[in-house]
Amino acid sequence: MIVFDLTCDLGHRFEGWFGSSDDFASQCERGMVACPQCGSEEISKAPMAPAVGKKGSQVVQTSGRANADKGLTNTPMSPEVAAALGKLAEAQAKALKDSTWVGKDFVEQSRAMHYGERDHAAIHGEASVQEARELLEEGVSVAPLPLPVAPPEDVN
Repeated sequence: MIVFDLTCDLGHRFEGWFGSSDDFASQCERGMVACPQCGSEEISKAPMAPAVGKKGSQVVQTSGRANADKGLTNTPMSPEVAAALGKLAEAQAKALKDSTWVGKDFVEQSRAMHYGERDHAAIHGEASVQEARELLEEGVSVAPLPLPVAPPEDVN
């Protein structure tokens, strides 16, 4: 996972997590990256300070204890943040347990369920910010996932 500082064309700065630089570029091309403040899809990488990691033999100390989250972040993570992220990931995994990945067919299948053209089922997949807005305007129930999900074919 790689973290980029991003900026929209209106100058709002935010952070995005991606599998790789190519993943970032691909998601931008497909309209899947948008500013959380204004919704703009005109996104670029913002200048970042380099993250220089410690030597592998060094242990980061946080409040007198070794950082249990070493490898998840390049800076110490507070126990509260680590616990919250863990609970969020756990809740998302539970919600997706009985959900089917439909990939790029998400918008079409969501509409089909909404209009009674197919049976209702738990699905997850890909939609641009604009497509998600259109679904919501039509009354289709959709919600963004809080953490990125890799398509099944990309999972080891």
